[in-house]
Amino acid sequence: MNEPIGIFDSGIGGLTVFREMRRQLPGEDLIYLGDTARVPYGTKSAETVTRYSQQNVRFLLQQGVKLVVVACNTASAFALEKLQKEFSIPIIGVIHAGVKRVLQASATQRIGIIGTEGTIRSESYTQEILRQAPSAQVFSQACPLFVPLVEEGWQDTAVAQATAETYLAPLRGKIDTLILGCTHYPLLKKVIGQVLGPEVQLIDSAEETAKEVKGLVIPSQKTTSAADRFFVSDSTERFMKVAKVFLKDFGQAEKVEL
Repeated sequence: MNEPIGIFDSGIGGLTVFREMRRQLPGEDLIYLGDTARVPYGTKSAETVTRYSQQNVRFLLQQGVKLVVVACNTASAFALEKLQKEFSIPIIGVIHAGVKRVLQASATQRIGIIGTEGTIRSESYTQEILRQAPSAQVFSQACPLFVPLVEEGWQDTAVAQATAETYLAPLRGKIDTLILGCTHYPLLKKVIGQVLGPEVQLIDSAEETAKEVKGLVIPSQKTTSAADRFFVSDSTERFMKVAKVFLKDFGQAEKVEL
């Protein structure tokens, strides 16, 4: 099947998923939609996030995609089940893949989760972990300032270090694995690893989601190079500037109405 794969996020963080998809599926055309006019989703109600997500999927379907990746933890938490029921194409979220990997990696079943306020409030990671491993102990921590730190390009600064020290202090000594439950957070792996130490394994949901998609799609048979397209619902200038933090090479973004 030569149709493209669609990826959407509330903003720019989903580019970590895009990056992993491009690395693991080099022959596939990818379409990325960032709902930058309505970011962040993490502070909004489940009903609002679901409505936005439905609109995002409809837009990607208009582009002829064969599969949609919900590259947003909040949207995966609040909207994925409804999206899968409403639309006929495969729709993959980032939570299931991260949970699957963390349960394989954790030796003690003492698992940490960090994410936006919306993702942590939803308890979607916790519920999925306990559904599969009822004896597991789960420790959650919202880290809302991590997103603006990444988007400012401050992930390797003393400010990031101090912020991580504050947020992650309650998790120290309690966990052996940590799910990076926001698509921005892989860019903070270095500082998070420094704060928690080498005994804590970090699970990147973006990487695991790309692996899951790779196992689902029939490889493209087209002979031309993969083509990527980027759409945003607000200013392209901000997106293009911040996207350089996530991707070394990307095309021009196009503004659309959702």
